[in-house]
Amino acid sequence: MPRETSHETHHDHGVLLEPARPEVAPPPLYQVMLLNDDYTPMDFVVTVLQHFFSMDLDQATQVMLHVHTRGRGVCGVFTREVAESKVAQVNEFSRMNQHPLLCTMEKASS
Repeated sequence: MPRETSHETHHDHGVLLEPARPEVAPPPLYQVMLLNDDYTPMDFVVTVLQHFFSMDLDQATQVMLHVHTRGRGVCGVFTREVAESKVAQVNEFSRMNQHPLLCTMEKASS
């Protein structure tokens, strides 16, 4: 009697049995936010948005103005690990350049 290989499906009383595919939920997403302050120059914020969030000059300027006028703004939405990394990189870069710019993250709304 020939042996079935692992990639063949199994039959049991006329019913085709296939391996169940596990349902995997997508990972939760997090918004990376910049908070406005009265000391960080606008051009530095634009540089941060271009360097760490791959924004072009126009998009970075729009986000910077939103942060400036509304007090905070979203830089991007990422998985938790990527968001944590971006927050740490931006905050370290800001401190290295002696600016109080604060980057945070919060769970994105569904």
